[in-house]
Amino acid sequence: MKRLTGIHHVTAITSSAESIYDYFTHVLGLRLVKKTVNQDDIQTYHLFFADDKGSAGTDMTFFDFPNIPKGVHGNDEISRTSFRVPNDEALDYWVKRFDRISIDHAGIEEQFGKKVLKFVDFDNQQYQLISDENNKGVASGTPWQDGPVPLEYAITGLGPIFLMYSDYDYIKAVLEQVYDMKEIDAEDAFHLFEMGEGGNGAQVIVEVNKEATPHSEGYGTVHHVAFRVDDKKAINDWLETYQGFQIPSSGFVDRFYFQSLYARITRGILVELATDGPGFMQDEPYETLGEKISLPPFLENQRESIESQVRHIDTVRSTKTFEKE
Repeated sequence: MKRLTGIHHVTAITSSAESIYDYFTHVLGLRLVKKTVNQDDIQTYHLFFADDKGSAGTDMTFFDFPNIPKGVHGNDEISRTSFRVPNDEALDYWVKRFDRISIDHAGIEEQFGKKVLKFVDFDNQQYQLISDENNKGVASGTPWQDGPVPLEYAITGLGPIFLMYSDYDYIKAVLEQVYDMKEIDAEDAFHLFEMGEGGNGAQVIVEVNKEATPHSEGYGTVHHVAFRVDDKKAINDWLETYQGFQIPSSGFVDRFYFQSLYARITRGILVELATDGPGFMQDEPYETLGEKISLPPFLENQRESIESQVRHIDTVRSTKTFEKE
């Protein structure tokens, strides 16, 4: 059976689709590659931010569920999302950038031999930048060519995903026995696991915290993490694997842009397995990705109703020029 090949995407919850669009576009310099709706709740926006080409392993996506409360960070949570930058020098650039535009951040630190820079957004969603200097393993993506960040410092993809969980033996067993990951290092309460070719694009960091209260899902928290698989056959193989471990799952789900399988491995941690393709450019040209509402074929006949229910967000960028700062 083909195993996991890396991190596919992270999906989180925001208090404002407009604000997260502005933050990811103008602050982080990631490209909006798809403006669509939650296929299970069509009144809710689903925004996909990624590299220049919308490559698998580079995108963070957001729901803006109406009237959802603010989330509370804690135990049993996908607690932090990492973004890859080319080298240590890039982190110095980002410190200056964050200071200039008043983004709340920590100082540059080192974890598992890599330089990192932690920061939060307006919802207290937790992120970090991680340097790819001397990194080996899964290749990263291509920085957004027309974005506001100089290409030599720009974000290129997703890095290690953090889980906070109190029962280390259980989460270790799930990651190793079910998902075939390997623990390759540990520092204090943090344990580093790796899948596939390894490296920053294929790692999970577990923080063991026996004191924290359980997290509450809401805006400012992560909804789920997705790991990469090759194709539909791999999805079907994984369905059998879940059945063998008696792990309930969603069954095969066609998301049009990729194909998926979901399983809740703890009460608070939802894992999706997603195929690399078909990708985000099958229904929009490269030049105008994310500028209009895109709908999968099975929702196209509801376009008029959907567009009347979701508010307008101006995401046109092809007619604008971002000055690299």
